[in-house]
Parts: sequence; structure tokens; C-alpha cells
Amino acid sequence: MIGRLRGKIINKQPPQLLIDVQGVGYEVDAPMSTFYQLPNLGEDVTLHTHLVVREDAHMLYGFASETERSLFRNLIKINGVGAKLALTILSGMDANEFTRCVLDNDAAALVRMPGVGKKTAERLIIELRDRLQEDSSPSSAQMTSSNMLTASASNPVSDAVSALIALGYKPQEASRMVRVLSTEGLEAEDIIRQSLQAAVSK
Repeated sequence: MIGRLRGKIINKQPPQLLIDVQGVGYEVDAPMSTFYQLPNLGEDVTLHTHLVVREDAHMLYGFASETERSLFRNLIKINGVGAKLALTILSGMDANEFTRCVLDNDAAALVRMPGVGKKTAERLIIELRDRLQEDSSPSSAQMTSSNMLTASASNPVSDAVSALIALGYKPQEASRMVRVLSTEGLEAEDIIRQSLQAAVSK
């Protein structure tokens, strides 16, 4: 099991990163809550990782904090919640907000995320309530804006739409979410953050 990676960020295209670890490039999928905290391209980063082994692929997922990884691992244990949906949930709200939704029985906030229907939201609340009460750690999951990513070489709006589609939104819906924002001068990560915040707060 690969539990931790430390290396240089070579490429970033939400939700995927390419990290060079002593000459070996690791492709890592990460939630937007982690992307918001990443340093610039070429700089070192340390991620807590989780390896998913399937018949057709080995998928590596990376997280800025152990709290995020722990929540991801709890999520994928739930029937009907795969790794992709777990990433979508962690991208739509940070660990603190998700914990609040579960402990407050706020299914309405959970169903605003793509792929989370009423039954799934209820299952998340029922199965995770006791577990999150035991091991939630609010301070470690808070996101900061001091280490936002720098501009990518491609179009930030297109990158944001592509990332939203990868997170489970339909193409037309992703385009609409971005179109209603004032995106001039914003980086892709800023656009994604605002789009996700708007979607969850409806």
C-alpha cells in the first residue's frame, strides 16, 4: 500500500496531479479541497494517499490531510459510494462541512452534489454518524487560500468545466455553472471553487 507521497508537482489538471518522486511520475487523483491547498508547479508537495486496486487498473488518490483521507476511506465503505463519488463529495464540501451535514441530518445539502440521491444521502447519514462523531477533527480539515495554484497554460474556464465534468456534473450543467460566474482574471481553481460553492448553497 502506498500511504504517502512526497515529490514535485509536474502537472495538474483537476482532478488529476502528476507528481515526480525521484524520477518516477505518479498520477494521483485528488479532491478540490486538496487542490486548493497545493503549492505551485515545480514545488514539493506531500500527500496522504490511498491505493485502490482493481482488475483493470491501480488508482492512487491523494489528500492534503489525514482527515480528508480518513473521510474518503469511510465514504468508499458505504454501499453505492465509489471512489469517484467520494472525490465529488470532498470537492463539493470540506470535511468539516460534510461532518456537519451528517451530524445535523442535513440530507438536503448532500443531495445537491452530483451522484448523491436521497437514498444515498440518507445512507451516508445513517452509516457515518457514529463514526464521524468519534474521529472528526475540525481543525485539520480546514482549507486555506494562501497556497492557491498558479495559472495553467490552458484556458482557465475550459479547465474548470473539464474538472466539473470529471467530478460528475453533466457537460451542459458544468458549462452553465461556470457561465453564470464573473470569471475574468480568475484561475481555474477559483472558478471551480465558486461553482461548487454556488451549487451546494442553492
